[in-house]
Amino acid sequence: MGCIILWATKILKQQMTIPKKYQPDIRAILEKRYDNGADFWATSAGRWGTGSPFSTFDCILMLSELGMRHSNPVLSGAAEQILSAWQEDGRFRPASKGTIYPCYAANAARVLYRIGYVQDSRLKRTFQHLLEIRHSDGGWRCNTVKLSGSPETDASNTGTMLAALDAFRFSPFLNRDKRLDRAVLFLLDHWETRRPLSPCLYGIGTLFMKVEYPFFRYNVFFYVYVLSFYNAAKKNNSFQEALHTLESKLIDGKVMVENPNRKLIQFAFCKKGEPSDLATRRYHEILKNIA
Repeated sequence: MGCIILWATKILKQQMTIPKKYQPDIRAILEKRYDNGADFWATSAGRWGTGSPFSTFDCILMLSELGMRHSNPVLSGAAEQILSAWQEDGRFRPASKGTIYPCYAANAARVLYRIGYVQDSRLKRTFQHLLEIRHSDGGWRCNTVKLSGSPETDASNTGTMLAALDAFRFSPFLNRDKRLDRAVLFLLDHWETRRPLSPCLYGIGTLFMKVEYPFFRYNVFFYVYVLSFYNAAKKNNSFQEALHTLESKLIDGKVMVENPNRKLIQFAFCKKGEPSDLATRRYHEILKNIA
């Protein structure tokens, strides 16, 4: 443990842009680097989405939000852990066995783009793959689950749709490809129906309405943030209602985190019931997008 603490301290000294109040958060994340059985928060089987909120995916997302430079060897090493799962057809297989789901590609793309992999040719193929496998309603569905004859169960997975649109906002397809507009409109319609959809039964209820940060799960803050990048959403009544819902929860103009992951409750950047400067920064990004 002592070696890990010294190593984490060395990493922090290399990141002088990180505010002092967030350094304990980064140190806590770095100290868990090997907890899942392998390096960079991966499991011994190479899975990078297991162990939330301290999986490879989650930790890249958090460290990036906290201000760690994208050139940092920790972030680049964790990114390569995810990219090692990339397949020639654009999919991601996070382990040698098991079903490959669309959410793997969507989440891999969105977190890798956040840390500078915009020009990576592998992700360009992943975007093509995601466009090729859209469900009949315009979104993304786990086709390993057989169609049931129920419109709700057979619908696309709204959580995966939001993750995919989060990735596509970094791409040349943003506001240029009508296929993405169809996914946007599907999510806006979900605001109206609020019914549990897809085999995973994503609905809009009490938990969805609680502000969550960082953006791990389908919730009102993540929903408004992503859709604010899409012209098809900005003037839509459902988007405006969702935005007003988010704004009604602000305290003195700042975002108050209502429902953080229970393992992150004491982290300064997303402490429950307290204003978050980093979450508020994302809210200001929303305002800039819709101005």
